[in-house]
Amino acid sequence: MDREWGKLFVYGTWRRGEKHHHLLKNAKLMALQAWTDGKLLDDPRGGGPVLGVPGEQRVYGELYRVDRETLNRLDEMTKDPLRKQESFGEYRRIRRRIQSDRGAVEADVYIHTQVPAAGGRKVSYGDWKGYHLEGQREWLYFAYGSCMDDERFYTQGVEEHFRDVIGRGVLKGHAMRYTLPRPDGGRADLVEHPKSVVEGKVYRVGARALAYLFWREGVDDGTYRPAWIPVEIEGKTVENVLTFIVIQKGKETPPPEHYAREILRGSQDIVSERYHRHLRRRLKKRFGMTVKI
Repeated sequence: MDREWGKLFVYGTWRRGEKHHHLLKNAKLMALQAWTDGKLLDDPRGGGPVLGVPGEQRVYGELYRVDRETLNRLDEMTKDPLRKQESFGEYRRIRRRIQSDRGAVEADVYIHTQVPAAGGRKVSYGDWKGYHLEGQREWLYFAYGSCMDDERFYTQGVEEHFRDVIGRGVLKGHAMRYTLPRPDGGRADLVEHPKSVVEGKVYRVGARALAYLFWREGVDDGTYRPAWIPVEIEGKTVENVLTFIVIQKGKETPPPEHYAREILRGSQDIVSERYHRHLRRRLKKRFGMTVKI
């Protein structure tokens, strides 16, 4: 611990937008997009996820700075006999290497002492928030790249599934970068960046749109991952809005002109004029690109 403060990685119901996040009311967010290696299983008794180590799965969560009082309170909670599980053992707090867009740090994390080789459903995408995809008929989806443009929706015959446009969404603490390398140039990604803002288009989508997005974003191929983020819509913050984030981020490379055009064309009637100018200026300043739409 540094003095009276330490770092804590949370991956389940203590995360933002989840039912027990209030337990971290005095904590300070360090990274909304953080991860570690392990094995994440769903507690069959409905208590939330259980994390075991070692494991080869990338497990996503959030990184916080917490005070000693908060950590002591969490320690006591995890020792509660009512929270012990016969199949997964007890909680134990250990120090673990945690990754984020800003690099790696050592942080505390609560794991389970016994994670069986079989038993307990593997949590999809290594992200407990993935359960938001289950038991729902529709979702809010935040598009910040080429999916703001509807031209490919029409050419691929899925336009009817993307007609319910809620409007402009604002994601704070992130920047849009072209970190996914492709033979013809980079593709859009979200990277955590203090004081930066990403604007995009928010859709209300159903199951068919979701299936198309998972295919288009290469989720099954490990290209993008589904992520759930807080988005400001009409001045109100909405938790657990779906978006897609690059898993293996590379060095930023210039996007192909046709792709940059899709982003500019799709965003021009949705995002603010200021943000649209920012997209244009960054293409010019960073890559020397002037794109006509």
